[in-house]
Amino acid sequence: MQTTLIGAGGLAFSLLATGVMAQSLTQAEIDSLGTTLTPIGAQKEGNAAGTIPEWTGGLPTDAGQSLPNNFLESPYKDDQPEFVITAQNYQQYKDNLTPGQVALFERYPETFRMPIYKTQRSVGFPQSVYDQVKATAGQAKLVNGGDGISNFAHGSFAFPIPKSGAEVVWNHNTRYRLNVHRWYMQAMPQTNGSFTLIKMEEEVGYPEQMSDVDASTMPNTLLFFKQRVNAPARLAGNVLLVHDSLDQLKEPRMAWVYNAGQRRVRRAPQVAYDGPGTASDGMRTSDNFSMYNGAPDRYDWTLVGKKEIYIPYNSGKLTEPGVQYDDVLQAGHINPDFTRFELHRVWEVQGNVKDGQRHIYAQRNFFVDEDSWMISLADHYDGRGTLWRVGEGHLGFNYQQKIPGYSIETLYDLLAGRYIALGMYSEENSAPQYDFDPSYNQFTPAALRASGVR
Repeated sequence: MQTTLIGAGGLAFSLLATGVMAQSLTQAEIDSLGTTLTPIGAQKEGNAAGTIPEWTGGLPTDAGQSLPNNFLESPYKDDQPEFVITAQNYQQYKDNLTPGQVALFERYPETFRMPIYKTQRSVGFPQSVYDQVKATAGQAKLVNGGDGISNFAHGSFAFPIPKSGAEVVWNHNTRYRLNVHRWYMQAMPQTNGSFTLIKMEEEVGYPEQMSDVDASTMPNTLLFFKQRVNAPARLAGNVLLVHDSLDQLKEPRMAWVYNAGQRRVRRAPQVAYDGPGTASDGMRTSDNFSMYNGAPDRYDWTLVGKKEIYIPYNSGKLTEPGVQYDDVLQAGHINPDFTRFELHRVWEVQGNVKDGQRHIYAQRNFFVDEDSWMISLADHYDGRGTLWRVGEGHLGFNYQQKIPGYSIETLYDLLAGRYIALGMYSEENSAPQYDFDPSYNQFTPAALRASGVR
């Protein structure tokens, strides 16, 4: 793949060797936030070809109609694809595709396709986020060679002008998020397309957004996470609780599980790295959730550069209320009729397992959207160097709350011919609820047993 390095605000970034620590930002670089760069560090201007437009602030809060039960109308629902990439023509677009996308065309030549739409730079954030990013730019520091960060308690986008691969990964992990209560489905279709739906319920709280928590007393706490399985009956009542930290070598992730069959709470150190994901039939690791999460210390992260790639974006078709899961999930991959791809600039970061460490993914390449700092695509390689699993994060934007998220996450196993899809909520009673005000007591081990009552 041709690699094009694009300098932020006209300044060329040099590639940093693995392990080189980032340097502090200059005042001129900080001043570029909100001028030549967007307030969170993306390039503000469009590209020379005119296929990526200038960022003008993202969608307004009244971009579409409010629908019942927290659903939103897609402002792009009447758009039509400009063209479609297929196995027959993908070679002419190869410079703007990832190795994983090329592999999907070759693995499923009859069915996999990518409808390409006009690029819409829809993502924007509240002014308070922009103010915080400008005020804290240059303060966060990598520690332990990039395995953690310091001087950055309870903010968003720790490194708006990244100088290393580790900083880009930390931008994904410290991206702007809100307390949320959501219900969604997970499925692992077989090679013939058959699947069983796993109904999940999830609550996430951030210390700085919780009314009964003094965030200043938890400077290393990133988030509290609770996930409950509600169906099928054989799994219902199992609950996972996670307390995540910014520096997990200083304070490791704490995790507990409640097993409804045994009616007991126990510590769960396996809920990290390549431990199996909840009810995933071995189709994803713990750190595959939300495209990537947790401590980055098992990898050396290299900043490959910036590229223009067709990524899944403005995926409103996947979250239209009433869209049937049966129509979205099919053999091999999700139904392309419900997908939307656009050309966007992404940061590519490559992670290689460190000497002396282990992970089932020996190498992973992340493609991180510049406007949201969310991982859009992820290629995972096994120990033989074979491309094994290809992840897609289909980005959706809640313009009322000014927050991006994943409409669906998919992880395709190229070797097994199966995949996992999670985050679907079009048939649920409610879209994600962001007016959620959790208390700290909801995220304690003592609360797990009550949460798991069937």
